[in-house]
Amino acid sequence: MRPVAEQELFLPSTPGKFKDKSHSMHRQFHRCFASTSTLFLWALFLVALTAAYLSFQSFVDSGSKYFSTAWGGIHWEKQVRDSAQIHRQNGFSVLVTGAAGFVGSHVSLALKKRGDGVVGLDNFNNYYDPSLKKARKHLLNSHNVFIVEGDVNDARLLAKLFEIVAFTHVMHLAAQAGVRYAMENPHSYVHSNIAGLVTLLEACKTADPQPAIVWASSSSVYGLNEKVPFSESDRTDQPASLYAATKKAGEEITHTYNHIYGLSITGLRFFTVYGPWGRPDMAYFSFTRNILQGKPITIYRGKNRVDLARDFTYIDDIVKGCVASLDTAKKSTGSGGKKRGPAQYRIFNLGNTSPITVPMMVGILEKHLKVKAKKNVIEMPGNGDVPFTHANISSARRELGYKPTTDLQTGLRKFVKWYLSYYGYNHGKSVK
Repeated sequence: MRPVAEQELFLPSTPGKFKDKSHSMHRQFHRCFASTSTLFLWALFLVALTAAYLSFQSFVDSGSKYFSTAWGGIHWEKQVRDSAQIHRQNGFSVLVTGAAGFVGSHVSLALKKRGDGVVGLDNFNNYYDPSLKKARKHLLNSHNVFIVEGDVNDARLLAKLFEIVAFTHVMHLAAQAGVRYAMENPHSYVHSNIAGLVTLLEACKTADPQPAIVWASSSSVYGLNEKVPFSESDRTDQPASLYAATKKAGEEITHTYNHIYGLSITGLRFFTVYGPWGRPDMAYFSFTRNILQGKPITIYRGKNRVDLARDFTYIDDIVKGCVASLDTAKKSTGSGGKKRGPAQYRIFNLGNTSPITVPMMVGILEKHLKVKAKKNVIEMPGNGDVPFTHANISSARRELGYKPTTDLQTGLRKFVKWYLSYYGYNHGKSVK
């Protein structure tokens, strides 16, 4: 049995009649050639259409964040301007990056309450529960602080913000936080903590006027340093984690921009910040959750069974240090991306100066929660954590008037009260 196409080639075009074979073959050849040409053109069209679709789909996928976090337009610009309005004499207009974060939301609220203009920027990533960031955003919105949803790496967005508002200061708190997560997603640290910082500094250097910059470094830069307490003059060239390395890189990068472009820059080395609206990835936060849920908590110990210790610093004290850094920051000396003279460059420790061991911290939580923790005590793995932190704050005390006033007992009591209220726990017990 011949294939259908072959049968049709040898059948007469009119039933009952049979044409000359060579003539029929000639006509069929032209018909076949024409059909093949048409099919070829259709194939090219379909290939082009498919390629166009795939290119568009790739564009949508790679740029989906811009579709979902669109910015611009008259209404959007009005929200930015209104939020940046200054309501006190000699007040500031401050761009706060990471404004929906833990420290960022508290600093934004403090600045707004005293009459400064504040515009927030945050990308609301999912490193931890975005709903907590959205709740902080709602809180700030209720105090007339507008948070722009966007990435600090978006140079066009930053340029637009500086075009709309002549910011006097930038409080740069946006960063990929966490020591251990760097082992899972190292690129996110380079993207946020290095590339994002450079993108912001580029926007600041070309802004007119250039703003003064205060930004969050970290106590992690002290790395494997064994001299205590940690002082700003100590070595910071032995980072123990990628997170610490990116913060150390940030200090070198900011120094470069200060030297070349005249940007006034202050770096703040935070020491284990805790308190209400905190980060769920922090030990005190996750311990609280697990204790309430009856789950065991993991407590790490250093070499020779030495308890880990941290210089826990309450959020209100950190906020005071951040605001004082803004208040004492001198103006940048550049214009149009060119340095006109030497500019201020500072680095300060912001800590509590009273390291507390992790088991002691757990004991305080147990007291406030009125629940006994189930503990697994194991040796600290090689994940970038350091055995202790201890801040020397003499420079911050002298230059900023920085003086922490909240001890861990008081700070954790306030945190637990917030936690029980926010997450709706009701055990018939109150934390006053």
